[in-house]
Amino acid sequence: MPNLNLFPIQIWGGMKHVHFFNRFFSVFRVALILFFLSGLVGCGNTKFSSMNAIGTNITPIRQLTPQQKDATVYIQGKVEKHIPLLNKHAYLLNDSTGKILVLTNQSGLRIGSQVVFQGQLRYQSIPLAGQEQGEIYVEEK
Repeated sequence: MPNLNLFPIQIWGGMKHVHFFNRFFSVFRVALILFFLSGLVGCGNTKFSSMNAIGTNITPIRQLTPQQKDATVYIQGKVEKHIPLLNKHAYLLNDSTGKILVLTNQSGLRIGSQVVFQGQLRYQSIPLAGQEQGEIYVEEK
């Protein structure tokens, strides 16, 4: 027959170990959550600057002009629309300074995602009723 007087002490001792592991895993869980949250906050774009994470000069869309035709530019922004074409894809990009169409081979970019493109600035002339209604766009290399 087991000694019933020692039974509560054995349970208490076992509970100490369980409490220690629960506390350890709770602290570990909180530390892990804080680690991931700090990573998410660190990756967030709170404002646009002229440099992105890879160190490339980003040109705000409003600064792009038809006179820069054929220049290599880097643009960054949020995908607003996707237009599937025969052999390419077109994305409408917004960087809070303006919007521009980007012609690329990339597929699968999601609406709302932040992206960076490198490409040639192109200008399509559209004369209409004696006035120029052309548009600039970026063709990714």
